[in-house]
Order: sequence, then C-alpha cells, then structure tokens
Amino acid sequence: MHHQVVIIGGGFGGLCAARALRRSAVHVTLVDRRNYHLFQPLLYQIATGGLSPANITAPLRSLLRRQANAQVLLGEVADIDLAEERVLLRDGELRYDTLIVAAGATHSYFGHPEWEPLAPGLKTIEDATAIRGKILRAFESAERLSAPGVQHTREQVDPYLTFVVVGAGPTGVEMAGAIAELAHETLRNEFRAIDPTTARILLVEAGERVLPPFAPTLSTSARASLAGLKVDVRLGTMVVGIEPGAVLLKCGDQTERIATHTVIWSAGVAASPLAKLLAGKTGAELDRGGRVAVKPDLTIAGHPEVLVIGDMAHCPGLDGKPLPGLAPVAMQQGRYAAKLIDARLAGRSVAAFQYYDRGTMATIGTMKAVCDIFGWRYSGLFAWLTWLFVHLMLIVQFENRVLVLIQWAGHYITRNRSARLITGDEQPRKSQG
Repeated sequence: MHHQVVIIGGGFGGLCAARALRRSAVHVTLVDRRNYHLFQPLLYQIATGGLSPANITAPLRSLLRRQANAQVLLGEVADIDLAEERVLLRDGELRYDTLIVAAGATHSYFGHPEWEPLAPGLKTIEDATAIRGKILRAFESAERLSAPGVQHTREQVDPYLTFVVVGAGPTGVEMAGAIAELAHETLRNEFRAIDPTTARILLVEAGERVLPPFAPTLSTSARASLAGLKVDVRLGTMVVGIEPGAVLLKCGDQTERIATHTVIWSAGVAASPLAKLLAGKTGAELDRGGRVAVKPDLTIAGHPEVLVIGDMAHCPGLDGKPLPGLAPVAMQQGRYAAKLIDARLAGRSVAAFQYYDRGTMATIGTMKAVCDIFGWRYSGLFAWLTWLFVHLMLIVQFENRVLVLIQWAGHYITRNRSARLITGDEQPRKSQG
C-alpha cells in the first residue's frame, strides 16, 4: 500500500506540494472546501470590476487530472486526530501517513470582530464580489439621491462617494489605486446626476509609510503614484471605530469622523482556525497572527508526520524574521514538503527549508508599479510591465493567462472594466478560515 499523503488546502502551497509528488510512490489526497484554486493576488481586480472570477480560478480536478496518484476531495475539515493519524471531515474521515496543512489565512480585525460586516476584507471570491457590489452600489446610490426632483443634500450624497481603504500594504495600495481608476476613468461619463471623478479615496495606514515591507525609496515612489491618482494617503493614522455610515480615525491626539458607506479592510490577516486547533493538540506556539511555530523542516515539534506550510506557518527566514504570507513562500514550502517526503521514503535526510527571495512587487495603477527584484529597485512603466509578466506566469492555468492578458489589453486601450456586475446579497458574507 502506498504512503498516504493528505493535503489540506488547494492554494499555492497545497497545490505545489501535490504536483511535486506526481512521480513519488505515494497516494495524494487533496481536500478543500472549494473545488477550485484561487489566484489571490488578483482578487482586488475582481473587486473593482477589472476581471471576472473565472479569470483567476481553476478547478482543482482539472489541474490534477493527469496526475494518476492524486485524488481531489471536496470537504471541510472539522478536526484532526493526531493519535490515530486521521483527518475528520464534516461527513467522513481520511487516514494519513503524512499530513500537509496549508489552509491559508483569513482577516484579522485586531480584537474588533464587530467591524467585519462593515469593513469587509479580501481573501475569497465571495469577498471580492461582495466588495465589487458594495463599491458599485455606492455610485448607484449617489446617482439616485442626486436625480432631478429628489430632495437631497451634499451631506447625504458625499458619504456614498467616499471610499476608505484601511491598510497600505500591497493589497491596500492596489485596491486604492484601482478604485481611483474606476472612479476617474471608467465611470467618468456613465452617470448623469453625479460626477464620479469627484469621488474621494482615502488610504489609511498606522505606520509611517505605504508598502512598509518595501525599501523607503519605493514607498516614496508608490505614494507619489497614489497622489497622482488623487488618493488621499493618511499615514500614522489608526482606525479606532467603524460604525454604519462612518469610520473614526485617530492621528496623534486628533480624532476625525469620516462619513462613508464603503470601508475596505486590508490591514491584517490571521491564520486559519486550523492553526489554533493544531496548537491546542500539539502544544505548538502561535504567533500574534495565529500562525503555528514550525521546525526548520516545516514540521511541528513532536509530530514529524505533520507539516504546516504557507500562511499558517511561522517560519523564520535567514534574517530571523518570520517569512511573509506571499505566494512564492507557500509555493517553495510546498515543493520542499514533497522533497522531504521523498527523502524520508528513500531513507535520506534533507537540509532545512530555506526561502529564496526573488523579490517583491506591487502595482498602483495602469503603468504604475514598484519592484524590488534581486536587490534591483525600480518603479514606473518598466516595473508595471514586470508585474504584468510575473503575475501572468504565476497563474496556474494557461487558458486563464490568455483571458487575463486579453482583459488587461482591453483595459489598457479603453480604460473600461467589463466585469462591473452587482451580484448577490447586498451584505458581504462572513469570511471563513
């Protein structure tokens, strides 16, 4: 009987681990709550109408259809029995010899879960389509209030044309830039009673600069690009309250109430609840983000048969700091997990996991981006072209690469965002880990 490998999660880490085991003498079972792999870095483009959900998703069964030793199961993990080496699903169980946990992360509201319904985050397709509806409904509401014959005041309309993005990391910067382009370019001639170009976009960051993980020179360049898009960047500013129709900001000793109906959260992430479950069963430590402390080989102390990878793992890099929750980190950890399994089956040992940082990048808008690749730091058009190429190559399905390239080309030429659909319920769904 083949060695049984169960992988929880079909994200970057889980999918890479499964594919890397394609020639191994193992049987791989990949289990996920959804039947598709999601390219999360482009979710903000779903949320702003630039792409459709199908453009950045791919069915897991299709991705692994030619891998004879891999099976995909749709299911939700309820518990993990470490003593019996079983993964307990809501409607069944799976036995394993090696378990790879790659369940990803969800939003963190820093002790304020009551903010989530008012300030949705961006981790799932459901999040993205709900935020898309929220943004587009804001413009529609402003138009309706401003229509001829409707009694209204400036104080009633302006909150619908005010958008607040909390957190100036890559997701926040990309989201703020995309909303600005949506308002100033795509929608500018589509309304009769309002002028979308008067929309106010605020980007709020508690730190002292945007894109904190990047070099200061790139942060400065990104902020200049945001200013060119008329994004109001508030640095050193904390969110101290979110209520229906307003957000409370504090900078120093000053507190300001911003009237808005659209707040988008990109300020923090927390590991999947499975991390807390594993920590409770193994005694492993959790960091502030709820990530499980792992050994240099990505296993949990005392449980060499359990590997934790991706956004769930607290894994120090060469500088001693925990590795960031980025797709390249998860992908390299997935491949390492497969390498470790093969080595164990062959009776060999492998060196500790080491992340090879090829660089980071973020886009602020069309022809505006910043890149730090192999220590080469640059911004502007060439950085944007680099960002386009890298993200196209990271999309796992070739058909999606073609579709995304066509959509991007169309947007570049026309400045149109063809997926501006309001779908589903008005209130975003509560995110799940």
